[in-house]
Order: sequence, then structure tokens, then C-alpha cells
Amino acid sequence: MSPAFLFSFVIGYFVLLLVVAYFTSKNSNNDSFFIGNRSSNWMLVAFGMIGTSLSGVTFVSVPGTVGSAGFQYFQVVIGYFLGYLVVAFVLLPLYYRLNLTSIYHYLETRFGPVSYKTGALFFIVSRALGATARMYLVVNILQIFILNKMGVPFWATSFIILLLILLYTFEGGVKTIVYTDTLQTTFMLLGLVVCIITIMGKLDLNFSTALRSLEENKLSTIFNTDVKSTGFFLKQILGGAFITIAMTGLDQEMMQKNISVRTLGDSQKNILTLSTVLLFVNFLFLLMGGLLYLYAAQTGNAVKGDDLFPSVALGGTLSTVISVIFIIGLISALFPSADGALTALTSSFCIDILGLKKKDLLSEKQKKSTRLTVHMSFAVLFFLLVMLFKWIDDKSIIDVILKVAGYTYGPLLGLFAFGILTKRKITDRYALFVCLLSPMIIFGIDLLNNPDWYVKHFNLSAETGDSLKRLSAAIFRGFKMGIEILILNGLVTFLGLWMISKKQD
Repeated sequence: MSPAFLFSFVIGYFVLLLVVAYFTSKNSNNDSFFIGNRSSNWMLVAFGMIGTSLSGVTFVSVPGTVGSAGFQYFQVVIGYFLGYLVVAFVLLPLYYRLNLTSIYHYLETRFGPVSYKTGALFFIVSRALGATARMYLVVNILQIFILNKMGVPFWATSFIILLLILLYTFEGGVKTIVYTDTLQTTFMLLGLVVCIITIMGKLDLNFSTALRSLEENKLSTIFNTDVKSTGFFLKQILGGAFITIAMTGLDQEMMQKNISVRTLGDSQKNILTLSTVLLFVNFLFLLMGGLLYLYAAQTGNAVKGDDLFPSVALGGTLSTVISVIFIIGLISALFPSADGALTALTSSFCIDILGLKKKDLLSEKQKKSTRLTVHMSFAVLFFLLVMLFKWIDDKSIIDVILKVAGYTYGPLLGLFAFGILTKRKITDRYALFVCLLSPMIIFGIDLLNNPDWYVKHFNLSAETGDSLKRLSAAIFRGFKMGIEILILNGLVTFLGLWMISKKQD
């Protein structure tokens, strides 16, 4: 199959996005960019957020986990659903009551300017790293399977993709990406469903016989009952709930789209619809993963993990149509997370760090000029970070970023929880200190609990690794922390804020 033929579909897809952007960004202004003039259709936002919530990592990584963990990821998905309920009925009413453009303004209202800028800063760091890591994963797949064969260097691929993303988000912002995300989610889900049907046909299976075959091959186990395991079901469900609360409810990118909806009721409908649909979509990704492993075993394909889906879809054993659908589905999974992050980071930096909405002396034209400059600057930062990940060239780079997310969203979780659950007043000037100290404490705990992870990723000496392992065994007795590191980080931040607080007069 010609790489140029496949790449022509990538270019055609971009052209379609640019056409959509052209029509949706007409007569746009700063409010259009930041919150879509609070006129977004809740059904479009809900559907488009499916793509943003999943991203290219889900598209290739979730199917890849089935070989080692079965359907255990669905434990986390159940937690996601519970977390969305908290977002819908606790956080959204707060944001609408305060009529927020940036959700971190709540921290200024509740605590003061230092807490406000601290929350925004932690969001900016986490989202920049997370979005570019996800982008790197997908761009690298396109590079390996298509563009290397065309003689295009990785830096050129990254630059062109970022340039095109910049072009279709440059003017319209949220107003545009509500529509482009809807389009991209459609292509991603279409690609997923077509691939499932095709592989079931290749294996001569229907839905019920596919589930039976997965069960016989021990690929469909959902619940892990080993208390000491990182995959223990209570840890996974609780961790998944708090991941959603922190990484959706306390994330400007995700909430920016929700608060672009006209009323609180419609925004809540959006969240409840999204949470329900994600249960089914994530199940389909796990089903896809199980089918891929069955098909790989039948065809003698030994590839596992993140490389399995692209190797099957682009390896020549399926039809050219499937290869095209996979490529379109993959980039459709990438761009909702990349374009949304770029827009949200621009909004947060302009509003939270620069205080653009408070500068009444600036004209609308001056504010727009500043916003466009910031938007381009973040695009450059994205490019540099993608190149950094390429230079590191670590197959587990996503694990690193998920770990970093646990550190950076934990302080946000602690700040918002303290503000909502207590009536105490903190000494605002110490807020940044508490939020920096908490991840450092969690880092020490996690280093002792998971020494193997740090030995692998930080190239620690064998002697240091052995010492850490002995100490870990003595302290934790085989108990392993998993995604609950986010909860612990939030709890330590909460306690730290309590120590610098007093009762309201």
C-alpha cells in the first residue's frame, strides 16, 4: 500500500477541518474564543467531548492493555462514571453561579490571588505535558508507518501538524472546536466500529461468540480482587472517580467547553450523556483489544501493547479500506485533545496569568492581538515538547506523563476540595508553598512504594535500586499504590492548607 496514498487522506481530513473552521469562526471575538459566547449546543459539546476524553492514547493503548490485564481497565471506567456525577452536581453549579470564564477564578474568590495563579499554573504545566505526550504517541505512529517511507523527517511532521491545528483554532477557539470535535469524534467512533466488525468477520465470530472466545482465553476478566495489587478493583474505581473530578472537573480545557453551554441544566445534560456514552465506548475499545489479540494469535503476530493495533491495521493482513479508516480514526482521536489543549492553555494564560479580562484600558483589538500571540507561543511550546519526547524516545513515556498528572492535579484537587468542603480562610501567600511541597512528599512515598518504576525511568544504579526495594518491602509489605496517588496528593495538599488556615471571622 502506498504511503503517499494513505497520507493523502490525512491531508484531505485537514482540509475538511479548515473548511469547518472557516465557517464557524466568522464574526468571532475573544468571548467566542474563550467560551463560545455561551451559546454552544449541549448535544454537540457532549458528543465532541467523547473524542477529547479518549484521545489517541485510548485509541491505541487501551486495546493494548487487554493482553496483560484483560478488561480490568473497565474498573477505572466505572470510577469515571461516578466522578462525572460529582462534576455535574457539585462543580458545574459552582461555576455557573459565579459566571466563570476561567474556573480558577473560584480560587481567587475563595482564597486570594496567589491560590488563583497557583491553580492556573498547575493546570498549564500538566496540560502542556499531557497533551504533547499524547500528540507525540500518535505522530510517532504516523511517522513510523507512513512518513518515514516518504523520507519526511519527524520534526517536519510535527511542525506541519501543529501548524494545521493552529490554523483551524486560531480565530474561533472554543466556538470552532465544538464543531470540529464533533466531526472528529464521529470519524473516531466510526473507525472503531468498522474495525471491530471487520476483525470479527475475519475470525468468523459474532458478538456473543466473540465474548465467549475472549472468556475462554482469559482476556475478558474485569474485576481484580487482589488487595495488594495496583489493579485492585476498589483502588481502580475510587482512583477513576477522582481522576474524572480532577482531570475533567478541575481542568480548564474540559470545563471550558461545558461552560460554553448556555444554561446549567444543559451543561449537566452534557456531562450525564457523556458519562453514559463513555461506558459503552470504552467497552468497545476493550472488545477491540481482545479481538486484536485473538487475531494476532491466529496470524502469528507477536506484537503486543501500544503497537498491536497499528501493526494489525497497517500490516497488510487486512484491507486497504481498514488501513485508511484506522489512520482517519487515529488522527480523529489525536486532534480533539491537541486542539482543545492549545485553546484552553491560551485561555488560561491570557485570563489567569495575564489578567486580560481585567484590563479594561485595552481595546478589543489589543486583547485579540495578545491572545493570538499567546496562542502561537503555545504552539511553539507544543512543538518543542513533542521533539523532547522524541529525543527521550521512551516506549513508556505515557506512563511518565500519567505519573506527572497525578502530581500536578493533586494540588488542584486539594485546593478545590478545601474551598468547597470547609469554611476556613487560608493565609493565601503560603498557598504556592503548600502546593509545591505536597507533590514532593508524594514523590518520596511513591519512590519507596514503586522503586522498580523509578529505577527503570531514572536509570538509578543497581545498588540504589536494591536498597530502595528492601526498604519498600519492609515498609509496605508488598502493598502497591496505583492511580490513587492523585487522591493522596490531594489529601496532603488539603492537610497542608488546613495548617495555614483559620476560622472565618
